[in-house]
Amino acid sequence: MLDTALIQQVKDIFAVLEGTYVLDFHADERHSAYGEFSDFLQKFASTSERITLKTTAAEGRLDFSILKDGKETGIRFRGIPGGHEFTSLLLAVLNADGKGKNLPDAALLRRIAALNSPIHLTTYVSLSCTNCPDVVQALNIIALVHPDITHEVVDGALFQDEVDALRLQGVPAVFADGKLVHSGRGELASVLDKLEETFGSVPDASAEPIVYDYDVVVVGGGPAGSAAAVYSARKGLKVAVVAERIGGQVKETVGIENLISVPHTTGAELAANFARHMADYPIDIYENRRIENTDFSDKKKQVFVKGGEVFTAPAVIIATGAGWRKLGVEGEADYMGRGVHFCPHCDGPFYKGKRVAVIGGGNSGIEAAIDLAGLCSHVTVLEFADTLRADTVLQEKARSLDNVEIFTSSQTTAVLGNGEKVTTIRVKDRTTDAERDIELEGIFVQIGLSPNTQPFAETLELNGRREIPVDNFCRTATQGVYAAGDVTDVPYKQIVVAIGEGAKAALAAFDDRVRGII
Repeated sequence: MLDTALIQQVKDIFAVLEGTYVLDFHADERHSAYGEFSDFLQKFASTSERITLKTTAAEGRLDFSILKDGKETGIRFRGIPGGHEFTSLLLAVLNADGKGKNLPDAALLRRIAALNSPIHLTTYVSLSCTNCPDVVQALNIIALVHPDITHEVVDGALFQDEVDALRLQGVPAVFADGKLVHSGRGELASVLDKLEETFGSVPDASAEPIVYDYDVVVVGGGPAGSAAAVYSARKGLKVAVVAERIGGQVKETVGIENLISVPHTTGAELAANFARHMADYPIDIYENRRIENTDFSDKKKQVFVKGGEVFTAPAVIIATGAGWRKLGVEGEADYMGRGVHFCPHCDGPFYKGKRVAVIGGGNSGIEAAIDLAGLCSHVTVLEFADTLRADTVLQEKARSLDNVEIFTSSQTTAVLGNGEKVTTIRVKDRTTDAERDIELEGIFVQIGLSPNTQPFAETLELNGRREIPVDNFCRTATQGVYAAGDVTDVPYKQIVVAIGEGAKAALAAFDDRVRGII
């Protein structure tokens, strides 16, 4: 699992370690994975003279904790952290040492410290899940920062009996003392939100707001936000990017083949490139931020962020993008993460050999159906319109698969289950109004995106689709406030369109500044 080249790379990374670390391995030698696990930890420990392995025989156990300078860090792994979770292990050690670009700043530290505790968290993951590491790494940081919070990472494939007992049908799944508190993708900001909602927090009432002043504040770090930030910085302006995550929704796209001049890339690669490009300029990036509200009534606009931060500027560019659109039908919310999913790449493996449905006949829906057909016994595609909207080449591929069945003019009216998991989807034929029930075990919703405009609902004009209307220069109806990308009413929600709109918004804001309008 750890070859010579990878071990050397880790040695180079760990050359900066200052603390001393122990991998405290408790294991039952009779476990089928003991040999592989032990070998993995021995090789990992060999990457630094500051890391040692301590093995203790323990009946029925197969886990290790990370100790720093003889003290528990609060992080434990049950399962070999390979695959996508190898990075989580690397960062756990680096973060414990006070290193790593993902460490929280003062505002986030303030929120973590305010959490009510103690909290004991367990996250079930799949090593093939691309969303799991973000959640794992976020919770590891919280455990490192807060002395009364612990976090255990469990490889669901290695502890299948627990997965079955909990009836998990999606990862990552985060439990606190046996109660599910989070399911699906998330970053530090969203995971912290969930913990605050579940356990409450006691902020320091005496703490003063942290106020930042800029020429331009860009809200959102996806294609539009990144372009707006770069174009603004190139004009010599003082720029801040305030975002939940750099890359935004793009990070969930596996393959991108229509970004002109880039024949093929992935969402993760493109998001990393956005970050690298912005790093070439004096742009201040505030990631893992959640916008609470805004005040655009004065010339100096204000953006209020959860945790007591306030960003002010004469120009604000909103590029918050969009999130998965939900069906809004009976039963959907009840079975979220228990049969209703939005990411086929992450949760599809749970449905190997089972019957599933994909809701949506656009590119994302048909791509999902094609991917799931390689795992599932049968895939039913349900499209509301009378024709599919996906590219012809994708339609032809889907129709060529024996275990894919496609129905158009089909409206999902309810998601049904047995109280623990999905068992049935109810569908109405829009041409006859006849309803029928389809028995299945999983539903993947791929019906497009909903604009992330909630924080601006009281301060900006929105259209009937909750989008921000903009003119040809990305100006909103409020002077000094601009918007770009999927959050606006601009047609064609495409990465390349969003990039162009972000550049346009920045240029418009600069032009208004030069003319003395803002």
